[in-house]
Amino acid sequence: MVKVCILGQLLGLASVAVTQQVYLEANGSNPRPCTKCIEGEPQYTFTPFQYSMTSTVRYATSRPSPTTTTTYAPPSESLTSLVGTVSYTTWGKWNPTANATATDTADPYGNAAWTELWRMANPPNFTQEAASALYSTTVEPTPVPTEELVLPPRDYFGPTDCYNFPPGFEFGVASSASQIEGATAEEGKGPSLMDILVQDDRPKDYVTNEHYYTYKQDIERVAAMGVKYFSFSIAWTRILPFALPGTPVNQQAIQHYDDVINYIIEKGMAPEVTILHFDTPLQFYGSIENVTALLAETEIGYVNGGYQNETFPDAFVNYAKLIMTHYADRVPVWYTFNEPLLYSANGKSVDHVIKSHARVSHFYKEELKGTGKIALKFNNNFGVPRDPKSEADVYAADHFNSFQLGPFCNPIFLGQDYPESYKMTITDYVPLSQQDLEYINGTADFLGIDPYTATVIAPPEPGSIDSIKACASNSSAELRPYCVNQTTTDIFGWNIGYRSQSYVYITPTYLRLYLNYLHNTFRTPVVLTEFGFPVFAEADKENLSDQLFDSPRSVYYLSFMSEVLKAIWEDGVQVLGAFAWSFADNWEFGDYDQHFGIQTVNRTTQERNYKKSFFDLVDFMKARGPPHVLNSVTLSHLSRLQLRPSRLKECTMLFRPEALIFTLSVEDCTDIQNIVHFYSMPVKEFCTRGGGTTRQHYEK
Repeated sequence: MVKVCILGQLLGLASVAVTQQVYLEANGSNPRPCTKCIEGEPQYTFTPFQYSMTSTVRYATSRPSPTTTTTYAPPSESLTSLVGTVSYTTWGKWNPTANATATDTADPYGNAAWTELWRMANPPNFTQEAASALYSTTVEPTPVPTEELVLPPRDYFGPTDCYNFPPGFEFGVASSASQIEGATAEEGKGPSLMDILVQDDRPKDYVTNEHYYTYKQDIERVAAMGVKYFSFSIAWTRILPFALPGTPVNQQAIQHYDDVINYIIEKGMAPEVTILHFDTPLQFYGSIENVTALLAETEIGYVNGGYQNETFPDAFVNYAKLIMTHYADRVPVWYTFNEPLLYSANGKSVDHVIKSHARVSHFYKEELKGTGKIALKFNNNFGVPRDPKSEADVYAADHFNSFQLGPFCNPIFLGQDYPESYKMTITDYVPLSQQDLEYINGTADFLGIDPYTATVIAPPEPGSIDSIKACASNSSAELRPYCVNQTTTDIFGWNIGYRSQSYVYITPTYLRLYLNYLHNTFRTPVVLTEFGFPVFAEADKENLSDQLFDSPRSVYYLSFMSEVLKAIWEDGVQVLGAFAWSFADNWEFGDYDQHFGIQTVNRTTQERNYKKSFFDLVDFMKARGPPHVLNSVTLSHLSRLQLRPSRLKECTMLFRPEALIFTLSVEDCTDIQNIVHFYSMPVKEFCTRGGGTTRQHYEK
């Protein structure tokens, strides 16, 4: 049972489905959140001045080491029959200027063939200097110094909610392989789309955060902050450099990700894995040498992700089966695709994504007998009507949102056909039969969404629904494929929120609206699989201390999570978790100026530093963890503190994960200090003596 403090009476708590914003005209100032008004005149006095001697120093609390290990599938050695005969081998490191060449030319998958993959891919400006890094082997971690875990000063204004997150709510951080790993052509990794995506002089993915070698230190630092869930992606071309079924598996890659997962668990966290996060193998573009010419050939997404290739579905399913049979016993949540719409070129791409996901889901649940969860991560900067009183604007927003999500979510969550917004625009869509819909329906356990911001939507021509339909039927229309105008200002000319370095605005109230839309449209639980805020001009700040004090990012995270709580408790929306993007600044597809991270990264030394927002977000989440009644095991801990049983007879003890709160009826309030020292966590204590109440506050 979860206790909730509710300010005022909430109407319609079970299910409030907000359809659109409504402008209500009013004059005067906003009401103040005061509970008591002071009457009369202030009294002015003189007192001896002294500097404050009281300052509470608070520390982040690390994840505890696990005492038990939960498994989510049979052990990997018992699952080998599910993938047939597999060969394992290793390759080296590609050096484009090397004098020596591989001699195993007769082997179609030997070092010579592997080197040829890279030669044909021809990643732009790839030299030993461009790809040079500090590390070439795994870095052994060191404990995070205590002084780095001191919480920063709080912002003056902060959340005022009284809600707790439900039991089981997952709070974590997210990342992706190509954006943090580096080691691009090392230890047998083959070339992927991300390695050739940036053809100009902007930064490439060759080095990034060197997470491939520094993963233990990164995991150590996240665990030291008390975060429980660590979401990352596995690079397909590390596991299978030649991508296709029947080609050898990279033994070094298998061992690497095995170590990553084990270390996450060892540090008290849980791993969540994305199978494909944009880094498509180049084999799905036909001739590897002509890939760059094909990237812009797309009718739907921003980049041609190669999903439409006829060999893609079988190859993806084969790759997914390989990593699942190796790691599923320790991974509680799997994501098949990350934001598939962005890299879908045409109707066949969408068809392949949906059916490949369904095949992997059926394999995981029915053949592998996995007991964890499986889903996808979707993008959609939630479209809101520019004028909520305009029928055309409301139609445009619905058209935009249904196109963004419906092609995937209709069949997967509802067992329904593609939405009309998609079919009227993408003429080469692949029809779904009733048999297809039955097979695809219910193959995701929740809807993963990356709700970074909102977008203001209006038709191409003001007030005209027909202008949307005309655009959809015109293959050369400028606004295709969505056929709406997208802006970031409301009807009165105001920005919809505080702007970041990129497209993200702080739009928390729209997030709550969006969660209602998702939950009520697709009838499934929701997880915020990514959300984050690149503070404007943060990369331009010369002083590290200025970069670390990132209050706008704190406002973004705390306001978003406050609205998540309202959606849960006031609207009845089932939100299962939230993952901050990203645990550190990373490569943003040709850019290091967009700092999405909650840690800085020194590009010369690879040193990480916690930002203020990391502390603020973790503190917010822990303070709102679900209370639980302490059990006999916890009472036995207290008995070890030599608290006499007679002092515990009437006690009611509650705790939040990693931030314990005790309410005790004891004879001596000083005994509570033993609990403070035993748990090394913030503790509040209330003692009742006779008819009076004594309150003391201890923090550590």
